[in-house]
Amino acid sequence: MTSWLHKYGYPTLHCVLLCVVLAANIIGGSSHSGERVCSSPPVSSCSECLRRGPQCAWCFEAGFLDGAEVGERCDLVGNLARRGCGLEFIEHPEVMVEVNATTSSTQVSPGEITLTLRPGAEASVIVAVQQLERYPVDLYYLVDVSASMQENLDQLKTVGVALSHRMREHSSDLRLGFGSFVDKPVSPYINVHPSKINNPCSDYEVKCRPAHGFHHVLSMTANMSEFTRIIKRQRISGNMDTPEGGLDAMLQATGEVGWRGEAKRLLLLMTDQPSHLALDSRLAGIVTPHDGLCHLENNVYMESTTMDHPSLGLLAEKLLENHIYSLFAVEQLQYQWYEELVRLLPGSNLLFQAPKLIDVVVDAYKRLLSVVQVSVSVEDRAFSRFLVSVSPLCPEGSVSHDNRSCSNVQPNQTVYFNITIGLHSCPDDDDDDVVQVFVRPVGYNESSIIKVHSRCRCHCGPDWHCHDDTTHQSTCGEVTPDTDRNNQDMNNRDMHTHTPDLDPEHTPTRPHTHTPDLDPEHTPTRPHTHTPDLDPEHTPTRSHTHTPDLDPEHTPTRPHTHGPEWSRQCRAEGSGVDCNGRGVCVCGKCVCERNSLGTVYGQYCQMDDYSCPYQHGLLCGGRGMCVSGDCVCEEGWTGESCRCPVSTAICLSDNGLLCSGRGRCVCGRCVCDNHQYSGAFCERCPTCHSSCQSHWRCIDCHLSHGLSQREAGECNHTCIPLVGYVNDVTVLLGQVWRQCVYKKDNCYYRFHTALVSGNTLLHFNTQPECVSSRRYVGTFLSVCVLTFLPGLVMLAVLVLLLHRRSLPQGGATDQQYNPTGKDLSHVPKTNEKTVSYRRDRPPGPDRPMEMHITVPKMPLGEPWQ
Repeated sequence: MTSWLHKYGYPTLHCVLLCVVLAANIIGGSSHSGERVCSSPPVSSCSECLRRGPQCAWCFEAGFLDGAEVGERCDLVGNLARRGCGLEFIEHPEVMVEVNATTSSTQVSPGEITLTLRPGAEASVIVAVQQLERYPVDLYYLVDVSASMQENLDQLKTVGVALSHRMREHSSDLRLGFGSFVDKPVSPYINVHPSKINNPCSDYEVKCRPAHGFHHVLSMTANMSEFTRIIKRQRISGNMDTPEGGLDAMLQATGEVGWRGEAKRLLLLMTDQPSHLALDSRLAGIVTPHDGLCHLENNVYMESTTMDHPSLGLLAEKLLENHIYSLFAVEQLQYQWYEELVRLLPGSNLLFQAPKLIDVVVDAYKRLLSVVQVSVSVEDRAFSRFLVSVSPLCPEGSVSHDNRSCSNVQPNQTVYFNITIGLHSCPDDDDDDVVQVFVRPVGYNESSIIKVHSRCRCHCGPDWHCHDDTTHQSTCGEVTPDTDRNNQDMNNRDMHTHTPDLDPEHTPTRPHTHTPDLDPEHTPTRPHTHTPDLDPEHTPTRSHTHTPDLDPEHTPTRPHTHGPEWSRQCRAEGSGVDCNGRGVCVCGKCVCERNSLGTVYGQYCQMDDYSCPYQHGLLCGGRGMCVSGDCVCEEGWTGESCRCPVSTAICLSDNGLLCSGRGRCVCGRCVCDNHQYSGAFCERCPTCHSSCQSHWRCIDCHLSHGLSQREAGECNHTCIPLVGYVNDVTVLLGQVWRQCVYKKDNCYYRFHTALVSGNTLLHFNTQPECVSSRRYVGTFLSVCVLTFLPGLVMLAVLVLLLHRRSLPQGGATDQQYNPTGKDLSHVPKTNEKTVSYRRDRPPGPDRPMEMHITVPKMPLGEPWQ
């Protein structure tokens, strides 16, 4: 947005009146989940349907889905139209934005905007705030005159004239005002001893003025001499506690102190102590909350002893309402306390009480003008029903802070604020109402008003008949007050129906029938019956009550909701089941059942919206709606199951032709006219190309002429004319080209053929792959060497390993190690084994006990015993 403004320049304020952007965030209704938002769970009225979301609409056509539940009238606009509801019968309030161009202003535009919103919808508007170059300025000094402020008060006596000269550089007209404050004049804030009330400084033999909540001393004036004279006459006062009543005095100073409507308003608070906040006055027994009004009489705040200190929210509201910037000039010890305070007051700035107060005020004024910020407020009664967000569009060179304001804005630059307002819910009575939203630029004496019309009630055409559960018949022949008006004309027609003379025995006993000349004993005394030419003695009396003395056989009875007569009206011709078994018959009319698969409707419940073809598990492929067993496809789709795109763009080949000019696009796919062609775009034809051998004579001709472009024409009698020479045929690899090889003189020549638009193309590679006989011998020897040499190496390694394993582990030596010390050449005939046993205490160390066991060996060949 900033770059756009920079490119085309800043529009004039009259053009800004047209720069209102409507951004109605209406959720699309094409997804399956979005479609069920309107109808699941079922709704019973049009108003309830509108509350489901901005995408939902209501069909109030009388015969729409006859027999289905009333909740089926609530759906997306597109779905209702596809199901047969006329667009003129669809209740779907749209979001509208209207700009009142007659309310123009200098700095803020447009001055008035009207929005029409329905529940769940939102709209965005653009409000422009233009910074002027020079403003008239009203500066009101609100000074703490407690005893500790004596030095600051003396400094202020020399400010007036000097400040006037400095502000001439930035303002066309400067005016100053003055007011003072101390604290609430009640205990425990002041000393209530009689001698201390009129002179709080009596202990110091100094004449002080009494403590006061706020005293307006001088209204706005351009006479700097008068301002200086008033300041010199001011005296200090005194109080008991440390905090002062600064915020209480600030709210009173927002009132009638001489503020000008066209001026920039600055309220400068000078103090050296923190201020009392709301609820602090309970210490003095004051519990009445501040009402936010000005209570000055003879320039003195009269409700200081009866009302609590204002809250920060109330003070911020009054500062915005009166377009006032607030400045706090405080001592360094209190800087941190007021630093937290100014964050809660829009358009506030914090200053040090420096010796050069004039420089501080001028710098603060320049800083305040460079920041453009808006405050958006909704009426208290409807605050919880609206969602409001603000985002600034800062001009070039400025910086956005906290996504709420723009700083470093230069004179004559314009800041645009995108304000989005959403209607969260309707009033408790679901009635339409109008709520005002105020857009106030901080410190500006102009504002913009947005009037939001909540569209919560359905109108449903000129007769306001929505055909929902609020207008229905309770039983057959008995009408609720809502439908009595609709049936009044029918009743009037019945009243004037005249029946000729009938035999009393054959007179039908149905309601609303008028039977003159009947036996009065058998004549029903129903109201409004017209019976001319009757004997007065036998004329039935007009009454609105039932006559108990009638013959039961001829007394008309109230119709029933069920019975043979009603059942016949609920059966289709040739059917023996009421409502096709998918509903119940009530008063001769089918009320169809609710099916988990979809909606059942029709005069005899013979139609539904789910008995249609499925594709990929979705009804009508997810691209349409089932109406009376047929798919009604969305725009851009067709076919029995809405699977075929209407557009043929998907069938365009790379050359821009439909199916390469060889077929038709059917249901999003190419159907080739000739069976020889295939592929997604009929681009393949394996049998259409000549074989590779058919081109060998052509290749040989070109080789005989040295592959010269100059002599290529000599081969036209044996070649196709479209022959090209290339250095690398790999760039031609693809689905269209066929690769071939031609061998000549131990060289291989690669070429590619293709059939394009009916013409054969041949691309010839000028770089052959040649192989000589010496190369074959070298290749053979290399293969042999690489084959036998690894085998020989492996065989040698294997022999070496076997030889090493046959050697003794101790090494190949002549003398073998004998751990037993026996003669290895002696082969004994018996096997001797000696086992020694020792006692714990043997008889002597040199007399061990030994046992010798001799086991003879078995002779060779002797069987085992």
